[in-house]
Amino acid sequence: MIGKIAGRIDYKSTDHLLVDVRGVGYLVYCSERTLASLPGPGEAVALFTDLLVREDVLQLFGFATLAEKEWHRLLTSVQGVGAKASLAILGTLGPDGVSRAIALGDWNAVKAAKGVGPKIAQRVVLDLKDKAPGIMAMSGGLTAATGDVPAEVIEPTMVQTASAAPVTASSQADALSALANLGYAPGDAAGAVAQAAGENPDAQTPALIRAALKLLAPKN
Repeated sequence: MIGKIAGRIDYKSTDHLLVDVRGVGYLVYCSERTLASLPGPGEAVALFTDLLVREDVLQLFGFATLAEKEWHRLLTSVQGVGAKASLAILGTLGPDGVSRAIALGDWNAVKAAKGVGPKIAQRVVLDLKDKAPGIMAMSGGLTAATGDVPAEVIEPTMVQTASAAPVTASSQADALSALANLGYAPGDAAGAVAQAAGENPDAQTPALIRAALKLLAPKN
């Protein structure tokens, strides 16, 4: 499987770009958000990729970060969510927004993506709610693609999270890091994580993040 591609942009369209890798052009489909973040034609680009293989089609999808790629793989594992819907969700919310919406059970945020109805949005939240905090916890270690080299095959790697460990200073730090990545103020995040840990001493890191997000959610 092609896990990463690096080269120069030949052209950009509304939903894809053509990447020239030493004379070979690769058509790579991306979310609107990712496409907007990329440079223009003639510039170097590197993307993590996921290859869709079907009897009648081969499609390559590109992602600026491993977190975005991981969410794409999880979203497309949900019944009724294809690659197009996944890119629409990621384009609307971004990886951090998807994490937050699913962790909080906010299916209306998922439904805001083009072509995603309420039933699919609810199914996404229900099926992936236990996986969002894990991705948030490991997001600090998921880097952006870099390099100007030919397309290469890389083996997918599983990034270990602290989800198997009980609440410790390290797991609380992981939760704080995830909340900081979502834009929460350090003081607010620290207070929420401390309260969550105090209320559930045996909580693992993903549960800490989920509880802290509920505490930080706006009160109606």
